[in-house]
Amino acid sequence: MKPGTVIADRVSRRFKVYPQRQLTLKEAIVRRRHLRPVIVDALKDVSFRIEPGESVGFMGRNGSGKTTLLRLIAGVFRPTSGTLDVAGRVGSLLELGAGFHPDFTGRENIYLSGSIYGLRRHDIDRRFDEIVAFSELDRFIDLPIRTYSAGMNMRLGFSIATNVDADVLLLDEVFAVGDEAFQRKCIDRIMRYKREGNTIAFVSHSGAALERMCERAVLLRQGVVEYDGETSGAIRRYQEQLAGEEAPPELAAGLQEWGTGTARITAVSIEGADGSPRDHFVSGETLVLRLQIEGNEDVVAPRVTLEFRDAGGALLGTASTGLDAFGALRYELPHLPLVDGRIHVTVDLTGADGARYHRSERAAQFAVAPDGDDRGWFKFEGDWSLEETPHAVEAETG
Repeated sequence: MKPGTVIADRVSRRFKVYPQRQLTLKEAIVRRRHLRPVIVDALKDVSFRIEPGESVGFMGRNGSGKTTLLRLIAGVFRPTSGTLDVAGRVGSLLELGAGFHPDFTGRENIYLSGSIYGLRRHDIDRRFDEIVAFSELDRFIDLPIRTYSAGMNMRLGFSIATNVDADVLLLDEVFAVGDEAFQRKCIDRIMRYKREGNTIAFVSHSGAALERMCERAVLLRQGVVEYDGETSGAIRRYQEQLAGEEAPPELAAGLQEWGTGTARITAVSIEGADGSPRDHFVSGETLVLRLQIEGNEDVVAPRVTLEFRDAGGALLGTASTGLDAFGALRYELPHLPLVDGRIHVTVDLTGADGARYHRSERAAQFAVAPDGDDRGWFKFEGDWSLEETPHAVEAETG
């Protein structure tokens, strides 16, 4: 086998889960015959082959077995049955802070993680400055890991995993935390790693991230391979699985689109009054939202709903309309009633029977700045006037 090859042949992984609370040693011995574990089949007869230099994405709902599969490839677990062969050195970022000792400094954890990957001390010495520079944690590198935020943990873990000369790189939801600038930096590093001919196995709920990095994707459902082929096909089937849900739990892990796909939002853009692209507005200005909606000929045109939400996801307001035909759609706000903040627009397409054709979370975003001394979320433009008070009639005196 060439370095970077991964071959799974009817791989299964079974876990015994004890539903009872944690027991003392005495209770475990005395009650041993009464403890009945629940058998969980995380993976069942999974087979695939990844060639050196391939980038393969793994998708599926929470609990479908994606992370278990990556841990098997990493050697954290062994298959219950079947065979899994991995050729070459494996670099992995499967969990934020995995392998880090919370009381060790960032510097000490770089050496600890490097030794786990099989690097000698002089190899780590040679890579140390690059690891720290990429993570952008030079000011914090001698502080204990327990003082790091989740994003800082991800930065350091990603930087180490991509600096160990691995033949196979395993990534599990690495873009769920961290700022957008560092995410772009990570993507650039992964694309360079890919161009160098290394193998990538990438788990994500984000269809956009998978399409950008993977030509092929494997869709898992309850531990079984449901689809193995082009990434676009895996994304379409995955979104269909979620079509009936209003707020799938996978949203927290980066899910952005789902639906049956019979009608789709293919483009969303925001413009100013003059038609030029805009992403910053002053309260009261004109905002224009343009959408391109496509669908199958035999599908009744859906209802489109726009949801305006703040950066934390709170709903600020909605606008909706029924469509007579598919095509380009324009929505205009002559006077933007929002005062301040960063706003995300979610677009939802539903059928007359309530079926969700396509929902695109955070399809577009823009920022609003106040005009004058206004405060709060909304601009209230009422009319002020001073009312004349009628004069009291003086009582007659006699």
